[in-house]
Amino acid sequence: MMDMATLAPLLGLLMVSGAFAGLLAGMLGVGGGIVHVPAFFFVFVTLGYDGPQLMQVCLATSLSAIVVTSIRSVAAHNKRGAVDWSILRGWAPGIVAGALVGVGVAAQLRSEALQVIFGIVATVVGFYLMFGRESWRLGEAMPGGVLKPAWAAAVGFLSVLMGIGGGSFGVPLMALYGVPMHRAVATAAGFGVLIALPSALAFLLVAIPAAPPLTVGAVNLPALGIAITMTLITAPLGARLAHALPARRLRRIFAVFILIVAANMLRRVLWG
Repeated sequence: MMDMATLAPLLGLLMVSGAFAGLLAGMLGVGGGIVHVPAFFFVFVTLGYDGPQLMQVCLATSLSAIVVTSIRSVAAHNKRGAVDWSILRGWAPGIVAGALVGVGVAAQLRSEALQVIFGIVATVVGFYLMFGRESWRLGEAMPGGVLKPAWAAAVGFLSVLMGIGGGSFGVPLMALYGVPMHRAVATAAGFGVLIALPSALAFLLVAIPAAPPLTVGAVNLPALGIAITMTLITAPLGARLAHALPARRLRRIFAVFILIVAANMLRRVLWG
């Protein structure tokens, strides 16, 4: 068992990362997973739990925390009338279906593969947000027909493989279809609920050998409790900041955080 001199800083890191994740969830509509996943991974590896399916525990625990974070974030944004409920209702079936397929795929992959997926996809999203032009468009309105369920399923599927809410994919996608940035951020928080709730429940049925203590299925309860507690405190503050910042600056902040986290995750795989 670890001594308190080692364990206390790690618990402190979980508390700080949980508070930061809640701030980002409210401010950027990302659900906090972009912070939770690497923080959980670092803490569990430091504690000595570096099994071949450790990333599944990080993803599942992150998604479980996102259920609460996203609900709180949606409520805060909805008070300002920023959530587009017609998009949420129309995209819900595809997002949920994609998320459940994502759980099935993630359960079969090793940690290293999931780390690479996380790093590469996050890098692409980050560079788009950093250097993409606001004038770029795939259309002037959100797509219908076969494109709608296809995009929705892709958002749900990729989000689960990264253990994140819908913001990392939903925000740039909605921006490419002409949805204003602040409305996209608010609506993406709703994507997080649609992704996280069914996938978190499904991950409870996934058995992880040599998992950290107090792990149910693939969800680690101590890390989940700390993450939820801290994010509930800070998510409303993040939502207030989102409406106070210019859209362009909000986009750049989002990009910087995603790129930093992606680079660190790829560094771990390539150089240890």
